[in-house]
Amino acid sequence: MIRRAGIHDAKAIHKLLITYAREGLMLSRSLSEIYEAIRDFHVFESNGSVIGTVCLHICWEDLAEVRSLAVAAGEEGRGVGRRLVETCLEEARQLGLKRVFALTYKPGFFEKFGFHEIEKSELPQKIWGDCMKCVKFPECDEIAMILNL
Repeated sequence: MIRRAGIHDAKAIHKLLITYAREGLMLSRSLSEIYEAIRDFHVFESNGSVIGTVCLHICWEDLAEVRSLAVAAGEEGRGVGRRLVETCLEEARQLGLKRVFALTYKPGFFEKFGFHEIEKSELPQKIWGDCMKCVKFPECDEIAMILNL
């Protein structure tokens, strides 16, 4: 079941994200940052446990980012990530957004939704926001992808 995250989900979200952050696969998010942005998160719950999460972060009047997409170890390949991204895209459409982007190491996954690769320089709001805080900046090796809605 996919649902909006609540305050009570913050620690489970943090646990999922920190696993990928430690592997260098996503930007680390503190528990405080998760609490501050909890309204942007959705979770995938199965048997009372959070096994997936995603965040739709609004960047500008026409632009949002799908970020903090994480699926628990052992739960991959069951469509959890796909369903979480679909939820974000539906929300973006309902909000009237024109474009959604993602920074990823798995471009093939996002291509299935219609995203295509772009240069990171086309996302100035992102580059001067979160990217400046990343240990990989300015040598980021993630692939920027965008979907026009």
